[in-house]
This record gives sequence, structure tokens and C-alpha cells, in this order.
Amino acid sequence: MRDLGNDTAPVAATARNTSPIVPRGTIAGSALVAVVAIMTFLASVTTGAVLLVRASAAQWQSDVASELTIQLRPTPGRDIERDTRAVVDVMRAQPGILDVRPFSKDESAKLLEPWLGTGLSLDDLPVPRVVVARLAPGAVPDMAALRNVVTQAAPSASVDDHRAWIERMRTMTGAIVLAGMGVLALVIAATVISVSFATRGAMAANRPIVEVLHFVGAQDRFIANHFLRHFLRLGLEGGLIGGLAAILVFGFSESVANWFSGTPVGDQFAALLGTFALPASGYLLLAAQALMIAAVTAWASRRTLFATLREID
Repeated sequence: MRDLGNDTAPVAATARNTSPIVPRGTIAGSALVAVVAIMTFLASVTTGAVLLVRASAAQWQSDVASELTIQLRPTPGRDIERDTRAVVDVMRAQPGILDVRPFSKDESAKLLEPWLGTGLSLDDLPVPRVVVARLAPGAVPDMAALRNVVTQAAPSASVDDHRAWIERMRTMTGAIVLAGMGVLALVIAATVISVSFATRGAMAANRPIVEVLHFVGAQDRFIANHFLRHFLRLGLEGGLIGGLAAILVFGFSESVANWFSGTPVGDQFAALLGTFALPASGYLLLAAQALMIAAVTAWASRRTLFATLREID
């Protein structure tokens, strides 16, 4: 007699376990990839901008700290041209001074063009003269003695070592760095929240599967590992997309800056933001940040997974 209980065709070994516990390619998964990619892009742009500002500020501070500016105001009864030559001779005789460059009357007038405009006759205005002295690397001049010597050569002269400007620049740079870190913290917090909601949604959608796995004796760690691999893959995919997009943006910006190099617009941007080029370490930092956000995605999903599994239990 035929055994009806054995009438079922055997299942091939290769056909088993072909479907993952957590379905792939769902709308929620695609949305999470998009969210992680956007967050990674915003974080990378913020980090890159902070690196550019820090590099530019460091360059500005280095340039300014290596110079002294002497300003000579026109005074009645004195020849400003003679006073300028006297200051130049005195500065060149000082130790630690590499070069002294007096600005001509026309060059001094051009310094006022951003405020007074062009085409204005400055013959009747008391336009001061400027002398710039470049310091040797590591030189620390005695500013009190230097001011005394300069004022003896020209009573209307004043010496500026730009310390106040440098301190303001350091304060501004620190504020920008803190703001960038704040934005980065907000992006990471938003990523954690998004991943937590996505994880709970995936657990809710697959609750019957999780309950069946519990019924057959599956451990929480076994179930969590499947979800963890799923969300780690989504985090890596989103982080890769967002990180590459940010790297392409900075690379394109550097190319645009090179195209406009030598033009008035390019020179203004170079004076404000430097070369607008990230060093190789900057690009490595952006790549590491993308991996970090993927790791944060996996950590947030794991944390939410175990909390949800405890609720199901």
C-alpha cells in the first residue's frame, strides 16, 4: 500500500534558505538608503567646509603674523615722502626684518577704493601712506622699542602687528568649527532617529516571521543578526552614495576654482577661501565619516532591535 505521508517531493538543498528573513528591495529600505545618503552628504559638506575655513584661516593668520604695517598720516609742516623714506630706512636696519615695501600714493589710494569707489580724486584728501615690513620666520620683534624708533623717524607713524585682527580671526574660526560640530551632531542624531523608526517599521512588518522564529526556538541574537546585516548593508549603501556625492562636489568646486584662477573673480575667491581644495587627508576624512555613519546606522538598528524583541517576548 502506498504511503501517502511520503508522497511529498523532496526539497532540494539548494532551494532551502533562499529567501532572507528581512525582505530586500522594499520601499522602506529604499527610503532609508535615501535618508542615510542625504545625511551623509550634509555631514560631509559640513566637515569639508570646516576644513576649508580652518585651512584658509590658518593661511591668513600665517601671512598676517609675518608682517608689520606702518601707517603714516599726513601732518601740516612735514613732508610725508621724506617721512616714508625715513621709516623705510629705520625698518630695514632692524633685526629680524626681511623686506620693507612702501606703498606709493596710488597704491595707498587703491586701498580705499572698496569704500570710496573708483574715479575719485584723492589729491585734496589726507590719504595716509602704508609701509609693509615682512618678518623673518620665527622672529619676535620688541614692539615697544620698534614703535619708539619709528615714531622718532616720523611722529605721525603708527605700527600695527595685527594681534587684535588675529585674535578675532581665531575666535571666528573657533565659532565656525563649533557650529560645524553642532551641525554634524544634529545630522548624526537625525540619522539615529530615522534608523530607529525604520527598524521598528521593519520589525512590525515582519512580526509574524519573528514570532514564528521564536516559536521554533530561534534566539534573539539569531534574529537580530539578520536584521543587523540588513540595516548595515543599507547604511553602507547610503553612506557610499552620500560620501561619493560630497567628494564629487568638492572635486568639481576645485576644478571650477582652477578654471577661474587668474581672473578677478577667482582672485577674490582665492583671497577669501584659499585654493578651495581639500587635501588628500580631507578626502580620507570624508570617506571615514561615511563609514562612521554606516556604523551609526548599524548601532542604532541593533539597539532598537533588541528593545523591540524584548517587547515581542
